[in-house]
Amino acid sequence: MAKKKTTQKNTKARQRAQAKYNSTTKQKKRRAARNAARRKMIKAGKARKGDGKDVAHKNNNPRDNKSSNLTMQSKAKNRSFKRNKKAQRKR
Repeated sequence: MAKKKTTQKNTKARQRAQAKYNSTTKQKKRRAARNAARRKMIKAGKARKGDGKDVAHKNNNPRDNKSSNLTMQSKAKNRSFKRNKKAQRKR
């Protein structure tokens, strides 16, 4: 039996809500920090454009771009994690 997808439909209302969220000051700063981390890894020679990898923050704080906190991971591994019974990240 095929596994059902759990993603939301990309409706007009969903698009508006996502655009509103992405335009908040907090989210802009987090996005800028993630982009800076990617540039830092490219400069260090650990990443390349189009390599299909993500820059992972070990402490899950996208604003913390110390070299000791950054590592390269596959997209699948970086964007998922084990969860507890309340669907929170396992520590």
